[in-house]
Amino acid sequence: MKHETLKQPRVGLFVTCLVDLFRPTVGFASVKLLEDAGCKVDVPMAQTCCGQPAYNSGDRDDTTAIAQKTIEIFEEFDYVVAPSGSCAGMLKKHYPALFKDGPWAERATAFSDKVHELVSFLVDVMGVADVKAAHQGSVTYHDSCSGLRELNIREQPRRLLASVSGLELKELKDSDVCCGFGGTFCVKYPDISNRIVEEKAANIEASGAGTLLAGDLGCLMNMAGKLQRQGKDVAVRHVAEVLAGMDDGPAIGRGER
Repeated sequence: MKHETLKQPRVGLFVTCLVDLFRPTVGFASVKLLEDAGCKVDVPMAQTCCGQPAYNSGDRDDTTAIAQKTIEIFEEFDYVVAPSGSCAGMLKKHYPALFKDGPWAERATAFSDKVHELVSFLVDVMGVADVKAAHQGSVTYHDSCSGLRELNIREQPRRLLASVSGLELKELKDSDVCCGFGGTFCVKYPDISNRIVEEKAANIEASGAGTLLAGDLGCLMNMAGKLQRQGKDVAVRHVAEVLAGMDDGPAIGRGER
């Protein structure tokens, strides 16, 4: 459904747990970007986790209960948008599979059709070609696994970043390789996870960029943690913060100065 068919599309913002608990700025930036694109944005207060941690751990009962509640909360909106490729992937790809051939199958499919990751929604649905933002400095971009492989998000963030005044994009070597987070993966396999993020951090430093961007807060927190432990002076931010011109506060993992 193209946005031209709706005078002012109603968007339900799925905030995500990590944004709510660790980086509310991403939520505010998402609202600004969506409103600037002509959307009416609501943030349902009753929303909870998308259920991905339980789903990946094999807990189908709790996942099903969470998914049903999420579908009920967001059914009234024209679109459901999340500033996270992994959460959007869970809502869009895994909810229909979770309810396949069951009584909730039709509702889950209809819900899935309305779900989009934030930057993909702005470019692919709302037709946003540029943003009125400025960032003086160089950035590099990490393509998070779920957004890239489940939702085909790669060119959309780069297209919008190209419109940011003063910004220089330095492509990251192996930008499409996992950062090592993987949700529960980093807990179950810490040694493997650490090795992966070490290689990612080396590539980030080699890019020469002053800021690392991505569209998934879990990945960003993982990479920011490694970079800080290594003493690297690279700011880490969610791409929405730069696109919305809301990147004047502390970077991820950095306190007020």
